Amino acid sequence: MSDPRSNVVGMDNVAGEQVRLVPWAEGDLWLLRRVNSPEMTEHLGGPESEERLVARHRRYVELSAGGMYRVVLADGGETVGSIGFWEREWRGGPVWETGWGVLPEFQGRGLAVQAARAVVTAARAEGAHRYLHAFPRVDHPASNAVCRRAGFTLIGTEDFEYPKGHWKPSNDWRYDLGVGLRAARPITSET
Repeated sequence: MSDPRSNVVGMDNVAGEQVRLVPWAEGDLWLLRRVNSPEMTEHLGGPESEERLVARHRRYVELSAGGMYRVVLADGGETVGSIGFWEREWRGGPVWETGWGVLPEFQGRGLAVQAARAVVTAARAEGAHRYLHAFPRVDHPASNAVCRRAGFTLIGTEDFEYPKGHWKPSNDWRYDLGVGLRAARPITSET
């Protein structure tokens, strides 16, 4: 049986482009290496070592809750970036967290917004948690704009730890997945 999240497509990009999410696979380490540039990791604490990239890749391949994806253009299948959602504890309970990166040559085309909307659909389909959060740094206007355009609600500003040991002011954007949650899964409340 195929993964129903592998065909999630963004629909209303200004440029008319659409994206598709492809589940992360063994051969996708090259993409982690591409997004590991100083330019792409400026708001994430800087590039990681090769050893840490390989460990991250392994976690992505073996992720048991949530999903990691390559973001590809729906027409042509060219890889433009990555996005995912995973579990984390936030304010005393489990939630989904999301994060993304679009390769420099594809930025400014609204593709991250399309990917964020698609990952909302994937997280809702997973059905485990009521909320999906994104925590872009307050000084990262592009990622904050993605959250706003993808329909997330700004909850406030928090000191957020990423990478471990590095606290920075970040915005807490939340998407309520409650509408359309599968009835068989409980909705987890959040304080």
